[in-house]
Amino acid sequence: MTEARRPRILVSNDDGYFSQGLQALVDAVSPLGEVWVVAPDREQSAASHAISLHRPLRIQQIRERWYSVDGTPTDSAYLAINHLLKDDRPQLMVSGINHGANLADDVTYSGTVAAAMEGALLGVPAIAFSLASRAPFDFGPAARFARSIVAAALSQPLPPRMLLNVNIPGGVEPDGYVVTRLGRHSYGYAVVENVDPRGRKYYWIGGSEYEHEDIPGSDCNAVHLDKRVSVTPLHLEMTDHSRIPQLAGWAIEGFRRHEVKGG
Repeated sequence: MTEARRPRILVSNDDGYFSQGLQALVDAVSPLGEVWVVAPDREQSAASHAISLHRPLRIQQIRERWYSVDGTPTDSAYLAINHLLKDDRPQLMVSGINHGANLADDVTYSGTVAAAMEGALLGVPAIAFSLASRAPFDFGPAARFARSIVAAALSQPLPPRMLLNVNIPGGVEPDGYVVTRLGRHSYGYAVVENVDPRGRKYYWIGGSEYEHEDIPGSDCNAVHLDKRVSVTPLHLEMTDHSRIPQLAGWAIEGFRRHEVKGG
């Protein structure tokens, strides 16, 4: 296979272009195609799907096909697809490997997932990878699974808005993988109040008391209980269709409800 015909793979993350997890992902997928890296120039964990609309962005080339962006993970994906690679768009985008899990409600906060989501929104199939572990991180099992699933994805006719969220258990060799749904968990809801040296109050939000609900078929159960890789397909259509008839029955005084054309 010639270099020109190799599939183009875009890699990004939220931990920064220099992160160990990103390098592990690049090493894993490089044999499968022509890899381009476009990632934030600093850690952007929990940046969610923020995009920079009110300031200019700067792109710095680190080396061949490797760039940093002084913005969010979403900025990185957007600039990569709509600017750096606009004349030859990638066949697949991968994001990660994140230093920590992105399970259940984490997907609404995660910059790792947001980078992949932006790729999918722009018509590039995307996969987000996260290692469900704390430091020290061993990215070996996660990288091996990433290579295998990317190879499988590239062999399929991929839907343009495909978005997969993959979590790999840490500290063990995973017992295979399972296709899951999002679960439910929490880290506690602590708010720590303190006072700075000038007498002003400040607050740290977010706790560390992790617990998850025991939901069969969920990503949390797969990773934490069964020690298996979780592969969750995420849907970009967020409309709750089941609620439409209920809302249609509300009486909102002073306003006439119209039927949706074509609905």
